[in-house]
Formats: sequence, C-alpha cells, structure tokens
Amino acid sequence: MLKDTNIAGAEDKSINVLDLLKYLFVHWKWFLLSVLFFGGYYYYQYSKTPFVYSKAAILMIKTPQNTNVTARFTRSSMMNTVSVASEILQLKSKELMRHTIATIQGDISYSKTEGLRNIELYKDSPIRVTFTKLDPEAHASMTIIPKDSNHVDFLLMENDNIIHSQRIKLREETTTPIGKLTISSNKLYKPSIFGEEITVTKIPRETMVSYFLSRMKIVQIEDDAGLLQLTLEDHSPKRATDLIKTLIEVYNEQTVEEKNRVAVSTADFIRERIAIIERDLGTVETDLERIKMDNKGMDVNEAAGMYITESREYLNASRELETQLSLAEMMRDYIYDAGRSEKLIPSNMGLADLNVDRYISDYNSALLRRNRLLEGNNSNNPYVQELDQYLSSNRQNIERAVDNAVSGLQIRVRNAQRDMASAQKDAISMPAKQRQVLGIERNQKVKEELYILLLNKREENALNQAMADDNIRVIDPASGSDFPVSPNKVRKLAIGIGIGIAIPTAILLLILFLNTSVRDRKDLEKSLTVPFLGEIPFSKNSKKNVHVIVREQATDPVTETFRILRTNIDFMSNGKSKQVITLTSLTEGVGKTFCAINLATSLAFLKKKVLLLDLDLRKGTLSAKVNVPKTKGVSHYLADRSVSLQDVLYKNEISGIVDIIPIGVVAPNPVELLLSDRLDSLIAELKELYDYIVVDNVPVGVVADSSIINRISELTIFVIRAGKMDKRQLPEIENIYQQGLLNNMGVVLNGIRKGRAGYGYGYGYGYGYGYGYGAKK
Repeated sequence: MLKDTNIAGAEDKSINVLDLLKYLFVHWKWFLLSVLFFGGYYYYQYSKTPFVYSKAAILMIKTPQNTNVTARFTRSSMMNTVSVASEILQLKSKELMRHTIATIQGDISYSKTEGLRNIELYKDSPIRVTFTKLDPEAHASMTIIPKDSNHVDFLLMENDNIIHSQRIKLREETTTPIGKLTISSNKLYKPSIFGEEITVTKIPRETMVSYFLSRMKIVQIEDDAGLLQLTLEDHSPKRATDLIKTLIEVYNEQTVEEKNRVAVSTADFIRERIAIIERDLGTVETDLERIKMDNKGMDVNEAAGMYITESREYLNASRELETQLSLAEMMRDYIYDAGRSEKLIPSNMGLADLNVDRYISDYNSALLRRNRLLEGNNSNNPYVQELDQYLSSNRQNIERAVDNAVSGLQIRVRNAQRDMASAQKDAISMPAKQRQVLGIERNQKVKEELYILLLNKREENALNQAMADDNIRVIDPASGSDFPVSPNKVRKLAIGIGIGIAIPTAILLLILFLNTSVRDRKDLEKSLTVPFLGEIPFSKNSKKNVHVIVREQATDPVTETFRILRTNIDFMSNGKSKQVITLTSLTEGVGKTFCAINLATSLAFLKKKVLLLDLDLRKGTLSAKVNVPKTKGVSHYLADRSVSLQDVLYKNEISGIVDIIPIGVVAPNPVELLLSDRLDSLIAELKELYDYIVVDNVPVGVVADSSIINRISELTIFVIRAGKMDKRQLPEIENIYQQGLLNNMGVVLNGIRKGRAGYGYGYGYGYGYGYGYGAKK
C-alpha cells in the first residue's frame, strides 16, 4: 500500500511555475544588482546619446501641361507611377543634396556639451565661422571659447587633443593652420556665454550628403495621388526644417532652369534666322530699287498686268509652298547638325506636318527627364537606359518625318512652278526686266512672310519662358514636434531593466536545469518509491564543529525537523518499544553522523533511554566527533571476550542524556569482527538497557560492513545529501529498496538550504508530513 502511494507521487513530474518564481525570487539580490547595473548603463547611454528630432513636409507633384490630367492621375496609368518614382529619385539625388547643404552650410556643425550629451546648436550658436578658402571635402575640428566682447580663443583639435591654440579677434580674417577664416558673432553672443566651449566641426560635404540622405525618407501618400511625404531626422530641429525647405527650393529652381533651356534654345534659333532673313530682305530691296532706277521709275507691273493675271493664283500657291519648304530645310539642317545631337530641338516652327511637331515635343520632354536623372549620378538607372533608347528611336522618327516633309514640299513646289511657268507662256512678250521684277517681288514676299512668322514665334517663346512653373508645390511646410523622437528614456530604461532581469533569470534557470544533483524532496519523488522520513535543513553550526543542534525546548527548523523524523520513525516501527535504528548512505560526507547524533538526542528528549553505537570500524567518525576517550570501544568488545559491556559504555556523553559506545581503535579486520556472534550478544544486551539504539553505519556498497550490520537493524535510515548526490545515482537506492537489501528502509534528505531548494518543496516544520510521500495532511 505504501509503495502504491509513493509511485503515484513519483508520477507527478510537472514543473510548478510558482515554485520557479519563488526560486528566482530567492536570488533577488542578483536581480537587483543586475537591474541596477544594466539600468544604469542604459541610462548612461541615454544621457550621452544626442537627441534626434523629426520634421516632415507634404508635397504635391504638379501635372505637366502637355499631359492629360485624368490620364496622369488614375490607377491604370503607368505615367503616374513613372513620374512619382522619377521625382523621388531626383529629390534623393546626391547633386541636389550637395547644393542644399552648400546653401545652408550644413557641413559646418556647432555644438556644446550639456551634461554628458552633445547638443547641436545650428542657428542657436552665438558665433559663426566663415572659411575663406577651404576644400568642401576637408575635415577640421576646433573649439571656440568666447573670452570677451571682441575676442575668442581658437583651439584646433585632433583626436580630442589640442594641437594648436590662438586668440582671434571677432570679425577679422585670421590665418590658422587650416587656412584663413573669420569668426563673427550675433545677438546671442552675450557675457553669459563667456568661457563656454563651442565645438565647431567642418565635416566633409560628401559625408554630410550621405548622412542626410540616410536620414531622409520620401513616400507616396496614396497610389493614385501625386502627394509625397518628405521626412527628415536630424540632431537639430531647426536644421531639419531649413534643409527640407531649401531642398524643395533648390529643386524647383533647377526644374524651372531646365524648362527654360528649351525656350532659350528656341530663342537662339529664332534670333539666328531673323538675322539671316533681315540680310536677305535688304538685298532684295536693294535689287528692286536698282531696277526701278534703271527704268527711270517706270512701273513695269502695270505694263505687264494684263499678261500675268492668270499666273497670280499659281504664284500665291508657290509662295506658300516655298515658305513651308524653307522652314523644313532649316529644321533639317538643325537636326542633322552633329554638334546639336544632345540639344533640345526647336518646337512649333509652323510646319504644316503635325507629326513633326508631336515628335519634337515628345523628344524634348524625354531629353529633359534624362538630363535630370543623370545629374544625380543615376546613369545605371534602368529608367535612364529606357529613355536613351526612346530618344534614339524618336530622333530617327523626327529625321524621317522632316525628310519626308522636305521631299513632299519639293515635289509640290516643282509642280506649282511648272503650272506657273505654263501660265506664263502667254507673257512671253514681257520684257526681261519685268520678269526680273516679278522674281524679286516674289522673293521679297517670301522673306517678309517668313520674317513675320519668326517674330510671332519669338513672342510666343518669350511668353512660354515667362510662364515656366515649379514641379513641386508645398502643401504642408516642414513641421513636427520639438520633442526628440530618440533616444527614448522610457524605452532605454525598459531595455536596461529587461536585460537586467533576463540575464540572471537565464543564468539561474540554466544552473537549475543543468544541475543534476538532488535538490529537494520533489527530485526524490520522481525516482524513488522508498518511504520518505523527513528533510533536514542545512545548519551553519555544523561547520563550526557544533554537532548537537537540537534543543529540547527550541522551535528552530532543525529541531522541528528532527521531531518530525522521530515521529515518522515511530510510525514506521508500529509503536515497537525497543528498536535498533541504523543510519547509512551511498557515499561519504552526506551528514550521516550528524543525523545520528541529533536523532539520538531528539529521541532522548522523549525521556527514552538512547544509545549511540559507532560501528564504522574503519574510520570511527562518530567517535571522533564526540571526543570520548580512546581507551576501549566496540572493536575491543568484539575482539576480546573478556571485555564486558561496562568496559566500553560511556554514560551521558552527549547532551548529558545520550550514552555512547565508541569504536575504540580502528580494527584491522572489521568484517570478521562484525560477523562474530559477539555483535549479536551486544545488541541483545543493549536492548535490555535501552529503548533506542542508534547505529552509525558505513556507506552502502563501499565495503561489506553495511550489509553485515543489516542483520541487527530493525529500521534503516538512508541519508541523502541535497546538492551532493547526483540524481543518476537514485536508481541504485531504488534497487536496494526493491531488493530488500536493507531492513525497513526509509530515506532522509539532509542539507536542504532555505530558498535554494530549486523549485520543489523547500523545507518546513510542524505537522502534516506523516509517513511516506503521499501522507501529507
């Protein structure tokens, strides 16, 4: 019945989370030290980390004038996606950021130290440093210390060491080891800042370009809208705001400049052609004036009017076609000019062929997008390569269209001239000078019409240039909280505290689960079915050679646990009045002798006659601890039949109430002595005198003594030391119990440390242990 109860108890192998928490809580000092250390470390990191602020602006991409608004801003239109992606790439280009940094002097940092933290001053700096000639990629670090209203100390730093110092007068150009510079003050320069150190750092511009681009984020707010959110994080909120504002301004300026390049190219072309036509008109007018002078002012047209009435209609048609042909030839010459292969093509020159104007407009728009992307060093951008292919194909289309237009106009001009010549056959009687005047007038009319057309185009081009607009409009200017977004004090402390808790928790749990030694009663329940008699807490006094711990009227844990142990012993012996109790163990050093001494003393408190018998004939540990005289002992009694009980019995040697028979001398043949019938006689005689005979035995399995002594034992207490015995040895103890090698065997767990018992029962005292594992009350 007992074994069934124990097996049921051994089947409970679940880990109690509450016990684990108690186990961890016992080591609260380690948690406190760890939390203080890591919390302090992360607070230190927070205190020295510069603040980071976030600013954001909402931008709108304007729709180009030559693109249908509905088509550009629908989900099905690829043009919207390409346009937004292109604008984002241009806004994040390095070249644009270089111009922006140069404009706001973002590569010069002004800072001071407050506590452990470095504070970026930017425009809140009371001084400004202007470098006369300094490479944008140069790096220099200096400390400026205001001394009075007109002077500052200049300290040149390298690796936090001063390598040069000098006093500089404000607003005067001064020569320093890094070049000429001027230090100026502003309204923040007051006596209250005299003596403060202001660190001025000239950072390579490319470094700042990479820094700002890494801190800048541009996202499209909605897929079907041209709205962008530009966010920038920086150590100075004012610098972040200025950089966003300046970035947009510089971008729009460059965009307008790029748009004006088409107008400028067209204006140059028109100006060149107007100059040529003005020269031609002057020549024609001079020829006409000379002919009239040669004819003494005679109007040959009136004389020949009757002959050319029929040819007027053909003449008008011929002039219109020649005008178109002249424009087409000029356009062809411009397009085939190798020096202008990558320049914008003049548009809207009045050609009748609408395909030519459409091709030119598409070509110029694509060329401008390609040039903007190339400025950001994006030559490997797939979009740039796609534009290159598109430009090459479109230019070929323009060349073919212009050639076709010229060829068609040439044919039409020849046909018109042929028709006109046919009509002029009737005027063969007209004088040669009259025909010459007609040719000059015709040429004059063509030149005049072309001249007027070019003047109109010049005005249109100037109007387009004046109407060039920005690509981006600011919806919400750069704004954001003036409180830093990082470092976050609460988050830093939470991380530090979390790590401070996690590390000792992991270490303690690792120690707990890697520890294979017996820690508590629960470990025994999992592997043994042996009756459990009690737990003995660890006593510091045992280290001080104080072997009797129990006190008659005491209520300390050790005394109480021995009271429980003697109660369970009485229960196991079924109330038997005379009994021999043997204490053994699997190995040495488990506190077997300590338990024997204190158990005997506790039994004596019941007004029982108790004897301690040391049968460890090889070492005599019990005899050595109680310091009895080494005259005669049990070894003499067993070896010499002339030695009587009274010769080896020492009265009231322990606490004045427990008798003892010591070992005497270490016997050379302990096995033979223990096998003699003298041992049985001794036990029989002692039972007549004592209620309890507590025997300190040798460990089981080490020598044969323990199994020999088992014949006299009526109750065997098997002592297990917590923290010393490996749990892998427990099956050996279970095997001893199952095979009945020891009489009426029960186990005692010795050396339980309060709060260090792992996650099991711990220990306690009072009522309720009963007998066996399952006998809790």
